[in-house]
Amino acid sequence: MKKIIFVPLTFLCFFTLQAQSDISGTNTATLKSSTRLFKDKNDLTSVIRIIQSGSVVDVMDSDSTYYFVAFEGDEGYIYKHHAIPDKKNVEENKPVQQEQTPQNNQAVQQEMSRFSYLENKYGTNMAARLITGKIWKGMNSDMVRDSWGKAEKINRVVNGNLIQEEWIYTNSWLYFENNILLEWGPRR
Repeated sequence: MKKIIFVPLTFLCFFTLQAQSDISGTNTATLKSSTRLFKDKNDLTSVIRIIQSGSVVDVMDSDSTYYFVAFEGDEGYIYKHHAIPDKKNVEENKPVQQEQTPQNNQAVQQEMSRFSYLENKYGTNMAARLITGKIWKGMNSDMVRDSWGKAEKINRVVNGNLIQEEWIYTNSWLYFENNILLEWGPRR
């Protein structure tokens, strides 16, 4: 009976310690602007809630564009460029001075590169709208792709000079005529 209990507890302790060792000192981040918490990073219509600027979120994972975070009982994805990671010394629980190295500069440049790309392409005001995932009637298909990302599926009908497209996302559909967004709605 003791072996039955001891073996699972040993594995549980091992995996808990392993998971803790994978955290590289960044467990939290402070938001530098208000942001949306998405349930699915591939569907920007899956907003769980808005998190206010200055809030501190627990960072559990990240990729090149998003942090997977927990905030007041909700878990989801936020844009990396909306948050500043809090570096802590795990042993002493004190802030660590971050040295300015080429790698740090490169990371900052990567966070700002998407906004810079959009700003150069569309201008500052339009880039600010697109980076937050907004859409509106009259957008062209490139702007929608820059705002929401690639659609899961595109249905296209060509009839003479008229090109009609329906873009399907996880929870939404968008309707274009000649590359201009005319309608959208929830997916059924």
